[in-house]
Amino acid sequence: MRHRNAGYKLGRVTQHRWALFRNLLVALFRHERITTTKAMRGLADHMVTLAKRENLHARRQALSMIPDTEVVGRLFDTIAARFADRHGGYTRIIKAGQRPGDGAPLVFLELVDRVETPTDKDKKGEKKERAPKGEAGATGRRKRKEKVAAASG
Repeated sequence: MRHRNAGYKLGRVTQHRWALFRNLLVALFRHERITTTKAMRGLADHMVTLAKRENLHARRQALSMIPDTEVVGRLFDTIAARFADRHGGYTRIIKAGQRPGDGAPLVFLELVDRVETPTDKDKKGEKKERAPKGEAGATGRRKRKEKVAAASG
């Protein structure tokens, strides 16, 4: 039974835990994807719900939780507009293994409708042209020995 075991304590005192949550919220809404534990999901969804209300009281509630005014402005202007027709479920959790130090389960926490950035996978299909063996630009053990011998002799 889980009586009186609500929330994640994360091995921290209350003030430290809330400071951690605030910093992670700033990072999430600034970069739209962070690597963390899953304790942040409820707070992130709640902040998007506040932003969708678009009134002064909701903005002040968000500012009390997110200390960066630039991030709160972005949350209310762009992020809330993207989720205007969605009723909850604003974040996605992708499992990312375990943290080496303490074995805590790590996840990628990201906003669902985030703008995709070009990745290296797109460039992976294009291969660079390589110089044939033995021609200029090839660096091998024999070539290095020949260069050293030519420089000394």
